[in-house]
Amino acid sequence: MRDTDNAISHEDPLALFARWFAEARASEPNDANAMALATATPDGAPSVRMVLLKGHDDRGFVFYTNAHSRKGSEIRTNPQAALLFHWKSLRRQIRIEGPLAEVSAAEADAYFHSRNFVSQVGSAASDQSRALDSRATYLARVEQIAEVCQAAGEVPRPPHWTGFRLAPARIEFWIDRANRLHERRQFNRSGLSGWTSTLLYP
Repeated sequence: MRDTDNAISHEDPLALFARWFAEARASEPNDANAMALATATPDGAPSVRMVLLKGHDDRGFVFYTNAHSRKGSEIRTNPQAALLFHWKSLRRQIRIEGPLAEVSAAEADAYFHSRNFVSQVGSAASDQSRALDSRATYLARVEQIAEVCQAAGEVPRPPHWTGFRLAPARIEFWIDRANRLHERRQFNRSGLSGWTSTLLYP
C-alpha cells in the first residue's frame, strides 16, 4: 500500500470524525466509543480517565457523569478539557480539545432514563470519587434504592448526575504508518463555523 492511500483528507473535521467513528464501531471488539477525558484543576494539575462518548453532532461531543465526582468538580472550576480516541484495530487516534458546557436538563433526563434500571440505581447510589468504607456499603445502598424505586416505578435522576458537551476548538487526526513515519493533520476552528488545517510532523 502506498503511503498516500487512505491519507487524512482536508475536509470538515466533524464529518471526518463521524466517518472514522463509524468505521471504529464496525471494527473495534469493545467500546468503540471509549475515550480518555483529561481535565485539570484551576492551578493546572491534570487528571485523566476513560469515559464513553454518548453523542456527537455539530455542537460537540457529549459524555455523562456525576458532577460531584473529581472530574465534575474540575470541570465546574476549569471548564476546559481534552479527549483522546485510540482505535487499535484501525491504527488511528483522534485528539479533541475545547471548552465544556453542561447539557440541558431535558438531555440529561432523556439519557439517564434510557439506561437500564440497575445502571440508573447504581448512579443514584454512588457518591462518586468519595471514600467508601467497604463495597458492601455501596451494594446495600443499591439494594435499598432499587427497592424504593421499583415501588415508585422510576428512578429519579439525581440533580448532580448530568452531561457535558465539549465544543471542539482543535481536532487532530493520526494514522499509524510503517517505520513510525506517522501521519498527522490538525484542524483549528476559525470563526464560528470554519476550520483551517495543516499537516504536522510526526
